[in-house]
Amino acid sequence: MTTQPQAAVAVTPPLPNRRNEELLLLGFAAVITTVALLLVEANQEQGLRWDLAQYTVAYLALFIGAHLAVRRFTPYADPLLLPVVALLNGLGLVMIHRLDVAEGENTSQGLGGTANQQMLWTLVGVVGFSLVVIFLRDHRVLSRYGYLCGLAGLVLLAIPALLPRSMSEQNGAKIWIQLPGFSIQPAEFSKILLLIFFAAVLVSKRSLFTSAGKHVLGMDLPRPRDLAPLLAAWIASIGVMIFEKDLGTSLLLYASFLVMVYIATERFSWVVLGLALFAAGSIAAFYLFDHVRVRVQTWRDPFADPDGAGYQMVQSLFSFATGGIFGTGLGNGQPGTIPAASTDFIIAAVGEELGLVGLAAVLMLYTIVIIRGLRTAIAVRDSFGKLLAAGLATTLAIQLFIVVGGVTKLIPLTGLTTPWMSYGGSSLVANYLLLAILVRISHSARRPIGAAPLPAGPIAAASTEVIGKV
Repeated sequence: MTTQPQAAVAVTPPLPNRRNEELLLLGFAAVITTVALLLVEANQEQGLRWDLAQYTVAYLALFIGAHLAVRRFTPYADPLLLPVVALLNGLGLVMIHRLDVAEGENTSQGLGGTANQQMLWTLVGVVGFSLVVIFLRDHRVLSRYGYLCGLAGLVLLAIPALLPRSMSEQNGAKIWIQLPGFSIQPAEFSKILLLIFFAAVLVSKRSLFTSAGKHVLGMDLPRPRDLAPLLAAWIASIGVMIFEKDLGTSLLLYASFLVMVYIATERFSWVVLGLALFAAGSIAAFYLFDHVRVRVQTWRDPFADPDGAGYQMVQSLFSFATGGIFGTGLGNGQPGTIPAASTDFIIAAVGEELGLVGLAAVLMLYTIVIIRGLRTAIAVRDSFGKLLAAGLATTLAIQLFIVVGGVTKLIPLTGLTTPWMSYGGSSLVANYLLLAILVRISHSARRPIGAAPLPAGPIAAASTEVIGKV
């Protein structure tokens, strides 16, 4: 009796998710951060203390915890996003510590007051990142709450304007909610909520934005009755500029809205109309409001009042000139001469001590995050995810341009902070939440078609709605 040969059974190899590469890159980020910290300590003659090791261990343990959350709940997420942000955060911590030393902070029991606070906010931000990754099991659920997010975002924007100055104003801008022992900048969280709202509305009301009106100069202009969303965004941004004296948030939200409308409609006419409205509002604000006029005049000629309104910009320009191509070296410059160096002007401090080469490397890290976010927008298979990922990535790009443009005198100063690097709990936590949403979308974009989805979590179970595919 003869037996027939059995056909070979094909064994499908496990689908790669590149989590090991992510862990290796996190270790590399920890090494760079540790070396930078040691350079600051050595050049400032602070002495190499054993208690500094606990910060390195805490930093690495914190991001390994975030990595484990990503490995378990978003295994196909982009492996570059978390390590790059961890490195930016680490360099920011080192530079804030460097500024503490320059200002004479007591660092004998740790990194110093401001850097210790930033380390605590890093803990809160990474924990928030992990919670979003764990509980937000499907980014499309957010589209169901688009209008609620929009309302919450507008309320958060409006609260500082309604509070008395003693509870909301710092350095001339009414952008804070100040309570005893605690303060928060609600516009940082409003930014994320409004991006979710923009994406949900642009998906559900796409026909309103794509309806063609008159054809002028090669462009299909929208119908007059369809301009209400653009006018609403313009009025909101002008309101923030007038009542809260916050040029940065006003410009950031309005520019993000225009970019998302262009991505959704592919019509340049919306951008032209939006820029025309912005130009008109800016010119009117220049002649009507003193704080806008002072910002513009300081931008045009900071040396006209080098000891007054132009002092901050003058010191920033001197820092860049001192740094030159290769910088003075970590711990060897004088970044403490720049007012608010750890918040608005941390890029100037980086430019002085790391030079043009080091600053270009930092900007390249941001570029990696932005490009990977845009690649996620291209790859994800639902319309809401595409718009939301593109909005998150372009908002980071716009904010970085506003910050770097301001400190280099390319555009007027706005007061925005550098994501993940500048001192400030609201900015740091909000940007980690933004990163978590982007990581969740990248998991959906990179997950192979045949891969089994993870079990639905508490938030994903609340919705079975699926957005139509592009």
